[in-house]
Amino acid sequence: MSVRIRLTHDTAEGTAAGIYGLIVTSSVLVTAHARTAAALDVIVLITLAIYWVAERYARIVAERIHEGHRPRWRTVRRQLTSGWEIMSASVLPLVVLLLARGAGASLAGAVLAGLVCSTVLLCLAGWRMGARLRPAERAVSTLVAGTFGIAMIVLKILLH
Repeated sequence: MSVRIRLTHDTAEGTAAGIYGLIVTSSVLVTAHARTAAALDVIVLITLAIYWVAERYARIVAERIHEGHRPRWRTVRRQLTSGWEIMSASVLPLVVLLLARGAGASLAGAVLAGLVCSTVLLCLAGWRMGARLRPAERAVSTLVAGTFGIAMIVLKILLH
């Protein structure tokens, strides 16, 4: 069995959820106060799970409002089995955080390593998104995507 990190997923919604998950992960890494890297990973995962549940719930409620009837079990099941990319896309930055800390980096240094990893993944997603664009447009796409991560790194540096 091989583990493969994917920047894009089966659907546009899955890819969007993954990108959103990276951004949420970065923001939690910037703002959370934890004493250990493992505790910080748990905080990030709990936060992502809450975001996932809230987003799935909002979709079910919105469908109820717009369709005018109780959602069918098939709809609920579809909602509860999708959107996991918000969490799975964040595995690599969280592993980098743990590995950096385990290799002797300070907690702040390990967080920075996780943020750099998220930023690289965001840049790669921007690069992939710009696949059919002209080279200059693709560079802008990459820069815009990476700017979210860069902003988080700058914020981390300014806050701490």
